[in-house]
Amino acid sequence: MARPFLKWAGGKAKLAPAILAAAPPGLSRYVEPFAGAAAVFFAFAEARPGLSSLLNDANHELIETFTVLRDQPGSLSSALALLSSAYYARDPVARRDFYYEARSNPGATPLERAARFIFLNKTCYNGLFRVNSSGGFNVPHGRYKNPRILDENLLLACSRALQHAELRSEDFAETCTSARPGDFVYLDPPYHPLTATANFTGYTRADFGRADQLRLRDAFESLTARGVAAMLSNSDHEYVRGLYGGLGYRVRTVTMSRAINSRGSARSPIPELLIDNFERVGLRSPEGSAGRP
Repeated sequence: MARPFLKWAGGKAKLAPAILAAAPPGLSRYVEPFAGAAAVFFAFAEARPGLSSLLNDANHELIETFTVLRDQPGSLSSALALLSSAYYARDPVARRDFYYEARSNPGATPLERAARFIFLNKTCYNGLFRVNSSGGFNVPHGRYKNPRILDENLLLACSRALQHAELRSEDFAETCTSARPGDFVYLDPPYHPLTATANFTGYTRADFGRADQLRLRDAFESLTARGVAAMLSNSDHEYVRGLYGGLGYRVRTVTMSRAINSRGSARSPIPELLIDNFERVGLRSPEGSAGRP
């Protein structure tokens, strides 16, 4: 069964069934401008085989990895098998050195970079993806005894799911602009921080600040004006509620846990917002009426 093959902060595996159930039944294409580990996409691929999809993410290395997996699953598995064997053949100290050597070598080909991307994701600290101001991956080595670097069956399932997906790495607003009536757009942006110290800004070289949250709201409004069904997740913060309140959107609170965090106390369930425009584009919402923040 296709499911995320990467560890990913803020992944939506637990929320995916609810998003899938709420999606319009006759959609012609699934569009995700912030793909991440693509948990919701893989849920759609399993439930609606052959559905056309458009996946985008600002993280070029991530999209390159998806592309290689879609087009060269056998070669990618072979490259990962070599990395896995080399890693396991070493003692703990040598494994750490091997990790930092791989981290410092970006790879010369898309295949090499994709294998490196997955290897680092499986062996780095807490499965995080973080880059410095120069765009270099800078997460330290993890402490896993036997990380599963290669899951060939899962990779093959994900490769099959990606056969019907167009893959892009561009600004989210461009992806939204290309959406049309009949599509279903799910947006899972970098969340607005709940506190001044909770912001995670290392996913790409550029931060996702308040100006980007405003651009996101405008893109959501544009989708609505064009009759495109859309749903959006974000933190349950008064700033976010203020952006979408009073516009006729249904705003719900859902509880999500955080599987990836350096502190166990920060993994407890927290409320998040799930916002959709179904009533504004003429679709009946599952509960039959729009919520209000």
